[in-house]
Amino acid sequence: MTDVPARFLAGDRPDDVALFLADSFVEDDRLESYGQPVDGGVLIVVDGESGRNAFQAATGTGAMEFAGAAMGLEGTIDSDLTGGTCPDEPAGGDHDVEFVFAFSEEQNEEVGGIYADGDVIHAYAMCSCGTAYSDKWVAGEE
Repeated sequence: MTDVPARFLAGDRPDDVALFLADSFVEDDRLESYGQPVDGGVLIVVDGESGRNAFQAATGTGAMEFAGAAMGLEGTIDSDLTGGTCPDEPAGGDHDVEFVFAFSEEQNEEVGGIYADGDVIHAYAMCSCGTAYSDKWVAGEE
């Protein structure tokens, strides 16, 4: 992994957002020029505004609207942002991550909880079954 995604996942790029777009969701080789090819798709880390615009263009959904909808259901998103475990998986069917939107929040001891433990990665995923879910963790610990 190049330095940019690694620095994002370490919480060192709080002004940026990360997008994972699965090959099965977006079949556009041009995306690789904006990010890094990873197993199953492309991972893009860009400044917040550009990232939100890219997310909208790729998914047809506003990034913050998607995050707000996904926030209501907790699941597990891989710490490299390229996969996860859908909370609806026990119901059967296909459950592959189509895309992930993520941002980091700097450590904030006043807020408490995991925010006191370090920078926090907030991630939101869309499953191929149509379920949107979220996960968050202290950067570098997952």
